[in-house]
Amino acid sequence: MKVMIRRGEKGLSVYVPKKDLEEAIVETERETLWGGSVKLRNGWTLILPDMPADTKLPITVNARKLGEDE
Repeated sequence: MKVMIRRGEKGLSVYVPKKDLEEAIVETERETLWGGSVKLRNGWTLILPDMPADTKLPITVNARKLGEDE
């Protein structure tokens, strides 16, 4: 699914346009964010693509939701 990752006053968040959903990132698997999983405040876990550590935000990427039928 396409998601937008951005940094706001309260930290990192993910916006999912198809669901009109914005949730805070509460946990990251990797310090650099990219290539690992992130957990959202609503309990979703998303797998983010590999990207350079210095990738500028905001950015729209294809993420995969764990537990989602592929």
